[in-house]
Amino acid sequence: MLEVLRNRTYRRLFSAQIVALVGTGLLTVALGLLAFDLAGGDAGIVLGIALTIKMLAYVGIAPVIAALTAHVPRKNLLVSADVLRAIVAFSLPFVTEAWQIYVLIFVLQAASATFTPAFQALIPVILPEENEYTRALSLSRLAYDLESLLSPILAAALLTVISYHSLFVGTVIGFVGSALLVLTATLPAHHVSPPTPFWERLTRGARVFWRTPELRSLLAMNMVVATSTSMVIVNTVVLVQSHFGGAQSDFAVALACYGFGSMLVALALPRVLERFADRNIMLLGCAVLPIGLLALAGIVFAPATPLAWSGLLVIWFVLGAATALILTPSARLLRRSSDETNRPAVFAAQFSLSHACFIVTYPLAGILGALLGLAPTAAVLAGIGTIAGIIALRAWTTHPISSAPVESPIAA
Repeated sequence: MLEVLRNRTYRRLFSAQIVALVGTGLLTVALGLLAFDLAGGDAGIVLGIALTIKMLAYVGIAPVIAALTAHVPRKNLLVSADVLRAIVAFSLPFVTEAWQIYVLIFVLQAASATFTPAFQALIPVILPEENEYTRALSLSRLAYDLESLLSPILAAALLTVISYHSLFVGTVIGFVGSALLVLTATLPAHHVSPPTPFWERLTRGARVFWRTPELRSLLAMNMVVATSTSMVIVNTVVLVQSHFGGAQSDFAVALACYGFGSMLVALALPRVLERFADRNIMLLGCAVLPIGLLALAGIVFAPATPLAWSGLLVIWFVLGAATALILTPSARLLRRSSDETNRPAVFAAQFSLSHACFIVTYPLAGILGALLGLAPTAAVLAGIGTIAGIIALRAWTTHPISSAPVESPIAA
């Protein structure tokens, strides 16, 4: 997998991704502490609104920016987005009101909605050979999972010697470091498509999704992923501390199991995808996620015993693994269904449409968990995931566009 790092340009871009992820992880911890300083017991409300603003920025901004910046060189775009993110991170320690957090978070996430799709669309140009691109996707997935595990540990260690305000400095360093690495990378020439009306550029990615069966299936798969991911992100702390009576360390252990499942699959997928088609691997993930949520509902109904706790950890591991089965190959579909003229728009559309699912599932996971309980919530989300999985199966009725030489015998 690491052989793709021999490519100098990709190595610098991957390094930029790593340092930016570390900065983002520190920002997450610092932002929570800042919200508590400003709002006390209402910090959860502040963070909930900030999370909603993040998703709205992702959904609304990514396609617009992709259309507006179609003719902007990628290096200029990426560096500008990183610089803007660094400026916002530098400003956050000086806020005194919650509304200021909301404004800055919107600007920060708008910059991220500019950076991430443009960055993702560059990688298949730098690594045109499919096996190398698959390894790069697995590395990227591994980086996200490691960040979710290690950033809180790094932040906790730093907080023993500095105040949380100084964590924002680490975030600034991360974004500045990312900008410098991108600036020193030799990027391929930017392909400028012929001038077209703004509305056509704005809808270009969505139109590619609509006319491509594999990408229509991916839309439904995004919802399957959102159902399980929302349950994990929103309700893990409730499961651990309220249902099982666990400690904060148990909360970290549960999330670690989820991350380890995802990382294990990310490491294995390059070889697996050489033997099995993307369609079968991704639909397998779509089948496993609702089953995992139903198993969770059964565990929550049962007494909170040590055996049930072990079962929860296994389910979290399986959910993380199944999520990676869908997310890691998804960019291969985007790459094969696009060309140099529309690839940024297609990646921006996936970025926007996938996050739109969370605008639905995040509130469902939280509100239903409070009103109905965790077991019915898991069952409802499993039902939504099952319906979305069936839609994904029916949408992808053609032979997969994967170059995998052997079809998987797994029923899809």
